[in-house]
Amino acid sequence: MKNIAIIMGGYSSEYKISLVSGNVVYNFLDQSKFIGYRIHIFKEKWVYVDDNDSEFPIDKNDFSTTVNGTKITFDSVFNAIHGTPGEDGLMQAYFELLGIPQTSCDYYQAALTFNKRDLLSVLKPYGIKTATSFYLNKGDFIDTVEIVNKVGLPCFVKPNKSGSSFGISKVKTAAELPIAIEVAYKEDNEIIIESFLDGTEVSVGVINYQGKITVLPITEIVSENDFFDYEAKYLGKSQEITPARISDEMTAKVGEIAKRAYEVLKMKGFSRSEFIIVNEEPHMLEMNTIPGLTTESLIPQQAKVAGISLEDLFTNAIELALK
Repeated sequence: MKNIAIIMGGYSSEYKISLVSGNVVYNFLDQSKFIGYRIHIFKEKWVYVDDNDSEFPIDKNDFSTTVNGTKITFDSVFNAIHGTPGEDGLMQAYFELLGIPQTSCDYYQAALTFNKRDLLSVLKPYGIKTATSFYLNKGDFIDTVEIVNKVGLPCFVKPNKSGSSFGISKVKTAAELPIAIEVAYKEDNEIIIESFLDGTEVSVGVINYQGKITVLPITEIVSENDFFDYEAKYLGKSQEITPARISDEMTAKVGEIAKRAYEVLKMKGFSRSEFIIVNEEPHMLEMNTIPGLTTESLIPQQAKVAGISLEDLFTNAIELALK
């Protein structure tokens, strides 16, 4: 039996969703192979939480815990932290230094994909199309005329490094820009402003399944709100249709692009890339490397359509990490 630390929580606005993802992993772990430990990672404490909700501190020197005088170490880490420090490379680098295998990509890939601006810049030479964008850093002069001239209206204002659609606004008039920029700065000191792409939004899961890079069935996202925001993602304000209602040719095309991105970046573990298809051309918005793993989340939905159970999905991730 292998001891598996399931890390969850984190330091960002996404910590609540991460706790749900982490508990799903814990509940669906194959108990004939693994002993799961829920590890809460917060700024103020790193603790192992047992089934009675008792907390035992984690020794950060070797990522161990001591319960009733017995020291517990871990064979592998299942990373279920959305946002910092789980999705931006910090935990990945820490575990690499300690020599503990973990289920997500390596630290460089995590840091790169978490930074939307840098990710899209790296993928551009590989023929992957993106929206027209304008960058701002906190303290920069905001020239609304220049921004609108470049990206047009409506446009999207997003924090460069955050997830779950926190801090994102759809801006319809130039007057709304400064307000949207302030909202985005609450999540990050860097901003990306993107042209509005009017098309079909799809989400493409790519995983390494049993040693083979596999594109999962594609999900089409139809939001009741203006865009696929927090409410649409988590409060049921959207339709998620798997497989997507797109042609077989487009399914193959967008899948091939998502797979190319995964391979170019030398990814490992889970990835979920978001695209908007405009005039038969997929445009990439971002890539998530610790996508939601709640039973309602997109990767579990896609795996189910592919005939992969949650238990298989999680076992596969851990076994690949242990190799």
